[in-house]
Amino acid sequence: MKILLKNATVLDPSSPFHSNHQDILINSGVITQIANKIKSDKDTQVFTSENLHVSCGWFDSGVSFGEPGYEERETLSNGLEVAARSGFTKIFLNSNTYPIPDSRSIVGHLIKMTRGSTTTLYPIGALSVKSEGDQMASLYDMHCEGAIAFGDHKISINNVNLLKIALQYCQSFGGMVISHPVVNELAGKGVMHEGITSTQIGLKGIPSMAETIQIARDLEILKYSGGKLHLANISTEAGLDLIRKSKKQGLQISCSVGLPQLIFEDNELVNFDTNLKVYPPIRSKKDKQALREGLLDGSIDMVTSMHEPINIEYKKLEFENALSGSIGLESCFGILCKVFPLDQVISFLTRGVECFGIPKTSITIGATADLTLFNPEKSYRYKEEDLKSTSKNSPYLGLELQGKVLGSFNNGILTLNN
Repeated sequence: MKILLKNATVLDPSSPFHSNHQDILINSGVITQIANKIKSDKDTQVFTSENLHVSCGWFDSGVSFGEPGYEERETLSNGLEVAARSGFTKIFLNSNTYPIPDSRSIVGHLIKMTRGSTTTLYPIGALSVKSEGDQMASLYDMHCEGAIAFGDHKISINNVNLLKIALQYCQSFGGMVISHPVVNELAGKGVMHEGITSTQIGLKGIPSMAETIQIARDLEILKYSGGKLHLANISTEAGLDLIRKSKKQGLQISCSVGLPQLIFEDNELVNFDTNLKVYPPIRSKKDKQALREGLLDGSIDMVTSMHEPINIEYKKLEFENALSGSIGLESCFGILCKVFPLDQVISFLTRGVECFGIPKTSITIGATADLTLFNPEKSYRYKEEDLKSTSKNSPYLGLELQGKVLGSFNNGILTLNN
C-alpha cells in the first residue's frame, strides 16, 4: 500500500529536508520519495491537511494501561489506539499489570497481543519476582523475549544488594535497570510535596530528601558496579543536580521527568483535586522551573506523559484515599507546546530512545517510515469529549492547548484522528 503525505513541513534536524515543505511517499512502510511535488496514482492513499507538519515518531518511556488484570481501566488495544492518535509510535509499558511481567512467558504474551498496531509496545520487565523486592527476576530470559528494561513500577529498590547484582548482571547483555527513587521510610504515608501548602491544608507531605537520598545511594552503587541505570520520573531540583554531576563523571545514567511535574505546582492542590494526585508528587515552583531547565539543557534525557488510567471509583474519594495517577498521552503535545518552543518539544518527544538501545529514526529516502503528523498552530480548549481513553482522570481538562496531533504512521499502518 502506498501513502502520500502532501505539502508537509519536515521537522527532523537529522534529515536533509529539515524545515522544508515536501511531499512524502511511503510504499510498504518505507519512505521511497521526498520531493516538492509527487504525483499519485489510483493505488495511493493521499493525506493532506492544513499546516501539516511531520516529525519522527514520538516515544514515551513509562506508560500504564491496565490489561492484563485491570482491563476496566484501559485495554491494550484501546491504549495503543490512544497512543497512536496522540502521536506516540513507541511506548514502554510499565510493569504494574497482573500478573506482574516477571517471566519470559508473560513478556512474550504482551508483545504477541500488541502486534499489528501503529504504536510499538516495549514491555518493561519486573526487576524482582512479583515486584516484591527480594529475589531478582529472570532478566536475561525476559530480555531475549523483548523486555526493554527492568524495574518494579513505583516501588523503591530497598535491597541494596539486589540493585548492585542487577546492574552487574545486566552488563552481560546490555540491559537497563530502572529505579524509582524514593526512601519509603521518609515518604511514609505522604500524599503530596512537603512544604507550606501541605502544612496549610493538613495533608501529609513527602519531603524532597526522600528522593535525593535514594538517588545519591543509587548513584554510589552504579559507580561501584558499573552498568546502565535509568532514574524514572525525577521531581526535585536537588535530585537533578546529583544526576548532572554523575553524568559529568561518565556514569551511564539517564533520567526522565513526568509531564505533571513540568506543568503544576504543589500550591495548586489546595482544592484537593485528586487528578493532581500523582507519584512522585507535584513539587514546588522552584523544582518545576529547575526541571524545565534540565530538559532544555539535556540533563534530563526524556519526558514522559506518566499516563496511568484509574477507575473513577478510586479517584472520587478523599484526597488521602484516592489512588495516585493521571492520564496524559492525549494532552502531552498540546501542553508542552504551551510551555516550550516547538523544536524543543519535538526533541523532548523523540530523544532518549538510544539510551535503551533503540535506533533513532530519520525522515530520509530509504528509511522505514516512523512518523507523527500534527498541526502545531491549532489551539483548542481540552474537554472530556476529546478523551479517547477509557478512564478520564486527566488534570489537564479545561486548559488551553497549543498544537493538534493529526495521526501517526509506523509498522506500515496509518492511524488518523477524525
